Amino acid sequence: MDIANLIQTVTLYALPVLFAITVHEAAHGYAARHFGDNTAYLQGRMTLNPLKHIDPMGTIAMPLLLYFATSGAFLFGYAKPVPVNFNALRNPKRDMVWVALAGPASNFVQAILWALLLVALAALEVNEPFFSKMAQAGILVNLVMWAFNLFPLPPLDGGRILVGLLPWKQGQWVSRIEPWGFFIVMGLVVAGVVGAVWLRPLMSLGYGLINALISPLASLLG
Repeated sequence: MDIANLIQTVTLYALPVLFAITVHEAAHGYAARHFGDNTAYLQGRMTLNPLKHIDPMGTIAMPLLLYFATSGAFLFGYAKPVPVNFNALRNPKRDMVWVALAGPASNFVQAILWALLLVALAALEVNEPFFSKMAQAGILVNLVMWAFNLFPLPPLDGGRILVGLLPWKQGQWVSRIEPWGFFIVMGLVVAGVVGAVWLRPLMSLGYGLINALISPLASLLG
């Protein structure tokens, strides 16, 4: 057990992870309220207070257990999902797409912001590697959350987006998977399917898009 390496990893990733999960969940709540559902607001989940979104098992215990069990090769965690009453939305089928999309979209925006911080650190000639490593961790964490949550299987956000986009009958077929969706997704993750056919290609696309957005600024400041 490499305690020193664990402490270094936790220190680098703690702030990016807290921001990533907090803004992700709050974004769902804000989007839901915008489209007519006040459930998250009434339960105090429309907040940037991370304590309201942390799940003791999914956010802390499971990632630590997996870190030690796999020597850091595989990590997974989750926050407490923001409650959304889709029937309360003004147009449930259409609006659920925007509510589901809000979380991953917030992660992509955060990845861009961390990339901008990385560019700013280089421009200001800040030589402390801790800050640049944290910015790189912020990009990675948010791109992982962005890509993983877009996987098109309920209860992930991508599954809800798919249900909203499909015709009603086909959407109902997909939504019936939800009670077993978590276990199916975990099985596909362990088998390497999610990583090979979804996560890595989408993250590569994400890095490419961010690089295309940030490169002109980096060149200008460089």
